[in-house]
Amino acid sequence: MLKRLYHWTLAKAAHEKAPYWLAAISFIESSFFPIPPDVMLAPMCLARPQRAFQYALICTVASVLGALLGYAIGFFLFETIGAAILDFYGLGDKFEAFKASFNEQGWLIVLLAGFTPLPFKVITIAAGATAMPLYVLIAASIVARSARFFLVGALLWKFGQPMQDWIDRHFALATSVVGVLFVGGFVALKFVL
Repeated sequence: MLKRLYHWTLAKAAHEKAPYWLAAISFIESSFFPIPPDVMLAPMCLARPQRAFQYALICTVASVLGALLGYAIGFFLFETIGAAILDFYGLGDKFEAFKASFNEQGWLIVLLAGFTPLPFKVITIAAGATAMPLYVLIAASIVARSARFFLVGALLWKFGQPMQDWIDRHFALATSVVGVLFVGGFVALKFVL
């Protein structure tokens, strides 16, 4: 099923209404859809490099708005819908333990998940289920999602297909390392200030 969804999503990158599809996929990926918008973002940036930053902006705005839907699912519908989504990702039984640490370090977790390949939808649902202040979710989502999508857009705009090949091979590792460094900087600032 995931492979079919992946190919369906990838095909939307060549659709005449691709920017609208990119917005829709970015929106629903932040709350329940399993395929990240990067699947569309990369080929769209390669096909029209002059629009790479426009596409990154579309991803960012739609993803942050989708995070609000994820938050609403967690806040209002956790027992009926949110728990089922977490179970789909194999995280339902770990949620109670995660919930305690999430309340303490939620903004850092949102930053890390928003930038790395961690399932962002799990974090947005958890933010709602734990009643994280909405402004924290929005601010952390804007920072993390814009960093992620604009980085991908900038790399593809500058280096083209060789960068796409490298990203395909090392995406999880690269975003995880940069994400840890990114969040580590915020943690370091917390101890310095």
